[in-house]
Amino acid sequence: MVDHRGQVIQFPGPELASIAERLARIRARIERAGGDPESIAIVAVTKGQPLEACRAAVSVGLSLLGENRVGEALGKMHQVPGATWHLIGHLQTNKVRHAGRFAMVQSVDSERLAEALARRFGAREIAALLEVNVSREPQKHGVLPEATVATAERVAGLVDLQGLMAIGPTAGDPGPAFAELRRLRDAAEQRLGRALPVLSMGMSEDLEAAVAAGSTMLRIGRALFGPRSSESQEGQVR
Repeated sequence: MVDHRGQVIQFPGPELASIAERLARIRARIERAGGDPESIAIVAVTKGQPLEACRAAVSVGLSLLGENRVGEALGKMHQVPGATWHLIGHLQTNKVRHAGRFAMVQSVDSERLAEALARRFGAREIAALLEVNVSREPQKHGVLPEATVATAERVAGLVDLQGLMAIGPTAGDPGPAFAELRRLRDAAEQRLGRALPVLSMGMSEDLEAAVAAGSTMLRIGRALFGPRSSESQEGQVR
């Protein structure tokens, strides 16, 4: 079996077929929610997934892979050809040195972290999203909505700010939170005088609400891969 680039696939066929079927269902959900599957990016969240699942995702055209932990991502990167990696989990300042291995850090959750990235890599060298705690839940990372526009203005001078990211509320209707993120993005664009094209919001459980609110990027794990397997310790960087 070969992938869409004509390369031999080095994993069992059923894994590929299962992910391809789930991807088709995800795209159908996007369409039913009023979105265009061709214009909304899907980041395949590979946290806790084996290498075979990561390779299968790439083989069906999902080249954007998202990891929550730096160590797990670094252990996989050189073993999954064709993948582009996003960091979607909290980045500790003592792991900032690894940020350059990612095409985008979606989880810049403070001006302090942006400053650390700028010191390490130079101003505006790291592509990033500003994480916003739109649900205002204390256990979540991110700037509060009330501080988002001002923080975005400062962060934009430190990293290559391309938009906003948020996790929906733990319970209840996620629609209002996602709509607020879009309004905050629009306000930040006006303050900066330039486009912030990426709205990363929506996961397996709430993608419909995110698409309806204008999401341009979904982070999908369980709906794509099924139940998460045990977290691999292979190659992790502590």
